[in-house]
Amino acid sequence: MKRIRVIRGWKTLPPADRGAAVAMGSFDGVHRGHQQVIALAAKAAGALKAPLGVITFDPHPRVYFRPDEPAFRLMKPDQQARALEALGVDMLYVLPMDAEVAGMTDREFAEQVLHRGIGARHVAVGFDNSFGKGRTGSPATMRVYGEEMGFGVSVADPVGDGDGRKFSSTDVRDALRDGRPEIAAEILGRPFAIEGPVQRGRQLGRKLGFPTANVALDDYVTPRFGVYATRTRLPDGREVPGVANIGINPTVDGITRPLLEVWLFDFDEDLYDQVIETDLITFLRPEEKFPSLEVMTRQVMADAKAARALLMPDF
Repeated sequence: MKRIRVIRGWKTLPPADRGAAVAMGSFDGVHRGHQQVIALAAKAAGALKAPLGVITFDPHPRVYFRPDEPAFRLMKPDQQARALEALGVDMLYVLPMDAEVAGMTDREFAEQVLHRGIGARHVAVGFDNSFGKGRTGSPATMRVYGEEMGFGVSVADPVGDGDGRKFSSTDVRDALRDGRPEIAAEILGRPFAIEGPVQRGRQLGRKLGFPTANVALDDYVTPRFGVYATRTRLPDGREVPGVANIGINPTVDGITRPLLEVWLFDFDEDLYDQVIETDLITFLRPEEKFPSLEVMTRQVMADAKAARALLMPDF
């Protein structure tokens, strides 16, 4: 597979980084609705014999305009790049969400960034896309600017579950907060996954018979606290089933920020400081405080048995 090229910014780009057919949006999660927008850009890229590009923003506009809101991200940048690469995207334009971009009118953004900066030959947007200062730009205004400035425009229709509900990143977050990872996976087209380096802890789990790899949630949306059946991808590509707790483990003092603690089944290798990616497959039970470590250990073993039955039915 050809590797995606990440291009930061939009000013003074070399010719090789210009002239793409692009999909524009935040694409947090790269869910099935986002994939429809990218498919329209891909169709135009094929017709124009142009590269396929995606435009996104860093930080996410929501972080820029509402910095005090709770963490909400569905993907880290590397995860997003891999998901876009899998869709055949050639170039990922990461535009700085700064005072200059935030202050542009919709016309200024279309002219300075899309037309003069990126040299877009086609722009695909979602049906509800907005852009420019005050979010005054819309798919309709984008069509006007495209005709004026010489780039094609396509608009993706809503994609939903057949009951009139469109797929959205908000619905993914709501499903995760409700402890419904299967619903999140249906919208995303793949399981929601937490990626990060394995932290060094107190190795309490190892002493109790269930060694865990611990990963901070950072700015991910916080799923419902509790126990999940999981699959974890290792740096070498192996995928290992397991069971994980997400939360603050109230039975054990000292954890103040939410943590993913995943027990990888039939695995005993050093993963400290290595980056792993863990899919949340099924919610098994809420997090709870146990009267003793012995009681907690018995429950963890029961959780592991339930997770194995789901993930490894022939075990």
